Amino acid sequence: MTSTAPFAAPPTDSREARYRALHDGLRAFPAALFQFDPRMREGWYADRYFVRTANTVAFDGRDPVVQMQVFAKQHGIIAGVYEVIRMLQTQLARHPVSGRAYTIRDLSVETLVDGDPLSPRETALLITGPYLAFAHLETDYLGVLARRSLVATNVRRVMDAAGSKPVIFMGARHDDWRVQTPDGYAARVGGAGSVSSDAGGAWWGASGVGTMPHAMIAAFGGDVVAATLAFARYCQANEPDVKVVSLVDYHNDVVRDTLAVARAMHDTFGPGSLGAVRVDTSERLVDASLAADAAARGRDGLTGVNAELVRRLRAALDGAGFPDVGIIVSGGFTPAKIRRFEREGVPVAGYGIGSSLLGHNDGESDGLLNDFDFTADVVMVDGRLESKVGRGFVPNARLVPLDLSALDLPDSHG
Repeated sequence: MTSTAPFAAPPTDSREARYRALHDGLRAFPAALFQFDPRMREGWYADRYFVRTANTVAFDGRDPVVQMQVFAKQHGIIAGVYEVIRMLQTQLARHPVSGRAYTIRDLSVETLVDGDPLSPRETALLITGPYLAFAHLETDYLGVLARRSLVATNVRRVMDAAGSKPVIFMGARHDDWRVQTPDGYAARVGGAGSVSSDAGGAWWGASGVGTMPHAMIAAFGGDVVAATLAFARYCQANEPDVKVVSLVDYHNDVVRDTLAVARAMHDTFGPGSLGAVRVDTSERLVDASLAADAAARGRDGLTGVNAELVRRLRAALDGAGFPDVGIIVSGGFTPAKIRRFEREGVPVAGYGIGSSLLGHNDGESDGLLNDFDFTADVVMVDGRLESKVGRGFVPNARLVPLDLSALDLPDSHG
C-alpha cells in the first residue's frame, strides 16, 4: 500500500502562519483546477428563490452591501474553502439591471482554512460585498462546504481510530463519478494518504492505489494463485513500484488461499515479493477456517472480516514462514470497528474504507456523520446589523482575511 505525504493541518497559534497557510493553499489550487460550469454564474445551479431575490432587489432599485455569515451545525473538519474562494473569484454575477460585472475586488472575505476544526455555530466564512454579486452562489458554496467537510470529517475520525495504520479512501464506487476528484481531496484534508482512483488524487498529484478486484480472479477462472502471479508479472513489466497485494476471500477460505498464494509468489519471484493480502469477506458469510467455531457456538462475531479470522490468518502466515506479508482488511469498517480492532491488538496492516465515509452509515453508532450542513445568513446590511432573530453576527478571531494583492487575482470572470 503506497501513500503520499500527509495533509498539513493549518497552524493554530499564529495569525501570520494562518495567513500564509490560506494563501499558500490558494496558490496550489488555481481557479481553472475546479472546472466550474460557466452556467453557475447565471444562477443555473442556484435554488431559484436566490435568483428571484436578486432580481427583486435590483428591480426595486436597491444594491445593498451585505455581510453573509456561514456556519455549520456539527463538530468537524472544514474543507472546500479554496474552492469557494475560487468560485467567488470567477462566478460572480452581473447586475440584473445595469449589466455591470461584479468582480472579486468588490468583496471582502474572511475564512477558516481547509483542515481547521469546526464547532457548531462557529462562523466559518464571512463574505462582505454587494448582495447582487453573489446571491446566486449561496446554494453552490454551501453545497461545496457541506460535501467536502462531511468527507473530511469522516475520514479524520477513521484516521484517529486507525492511529498509525494506513487507510485507503475507497469511496469512488459508492457515488456519482463527478464527485470523485473533490471527494478525494476532502479525504486528503481528513488525513487519508491514499485514494482508489487517479481522479481522486487529481487535485493533489496522487495516483490511485490498489491491486486486484474479485473480477480479476474471475477472469482467471477463479484461480487466485494464477491471478496473483499474472498480476505480479504485469507489475514487474509495467508498474514496478506497485506492491503486490492479493485478494484472498474469493472462495471464502482465506487461510488456504493466502498460503497457496504466498508459497507460489515465493517460489516464482522470491522472498518479499508478496506485500500483503486483502480480506474482504462478506458480512453474510463465515469463512471456512471458522466454520467449526460457528457450528459450535453460533455465527455471532464470526461473520465478515472479524478479529478471529485475522488472527487465524496471521498465525497461519507466521507459521508458514511469511511474517512479512501484511493483512489489509476492507468491507464494513467504521471508526467504531477500527477502534475495537486496535484496542484488541488485531494484527492488521491497513484498512480500506468506502461508502461509510460518504454518509452511508449508521451515524454516531458507527462514529461517523450522515451529513454536514452549512447555513448562510445575512448579518449586516449597508454597515448596520441586520439579521433574523437568533442568527446574529458571531465574531471569530480564527478567521483569516483574504488578501487579493497576495494572490494577484485577475478581475476577469471565467
